[in-house]
Amino acid sequence: MNDAKNAPLRDRVSKEEWALRVDLAAAYRLVALYRWDDLIFTHISARIPGPEHHFLINPFGMLFEEITASNLVKVDLAGRKVMDSPYPVNPAGFMIHSAIHAAREDAQCVLHVHEPHGVAVSAQQGGLLPISQQSLFALASLGYHDYEGVALNEDEKPRLVRDLGDKTFLILRNHGLLTVGATVADSFLATYTLIAACRIQVHAAAGGELVPIAEPVLKGIQAQAQQVTRGLGGAVVWPAMLRKLDRLDSSFRD
Repeated sequence: MNDAKNAPLRDRVSKEEWALRVDLAAAYRLVALYRWDDLIFTHISARIPGPEHHFLINPFGMLFEEITASNLVKVDLAGRKVMDSPYPVNPAGFMIHSAIHAAREDAQCVLHVHEPHGVAVSAQQGGLLPISQQSLFALASLGYHDYEGVALNEDEKPRLVRDLGDKTFLILRNHGLLTVGATVADSFLATYTLIAACRIQVHAAAGGELVPIAEPVLKGIQAQAQQVTRGLGGAVVWPAMLRKLDRLDSSFRD
């Protein structure tokens, strides 16, 4: 019994869970690499395959660049640990994630960041504008959620779920950005696209009058997005992202 308990975590979880741990740890490292992180704040969560509503999330207090497959913490929908771990969790920080995971079976990964360009656009009255190719991908499936203070109030959950609906992208007014995906890779690509759109908008707005993209182009963007990713979504870029991390520091796999 003690031998099993002391075995490496990789030997105590399923192959599917370990693969998810590696992908989620990679997402944390990429968020840090691209400087989307906010010290130890915000979270990325992923649902573990199987009938249980168990999720992986970062150990609270660690920088995203320190996250590994082994130090991710397994929690339930209330953010309580369901597997022994020496690392703390922040149930309050899981509030946004738990609401979405509970309401959206397809939202296997929820990625939330306070990236400054995203926060800037979230504070603009017009929100995300159709002024770049990147913005069109997000606008095809985008919702908005009004700011209600620090996300600690359980009563906010139904409004958050309502505002996301069946969409992929959510701008949290005066707060930040959120994406969901069927995989970690999908959520990462969605976040990359949304942040790029917000960065372009902030820079463009400082340079003069903006030129909007015509409405008919926006209506056809979803079909075009399928062509760009060959119908693979985030999977088309994810192997390249993992190779990038492996060249820089492969310890996320530990």
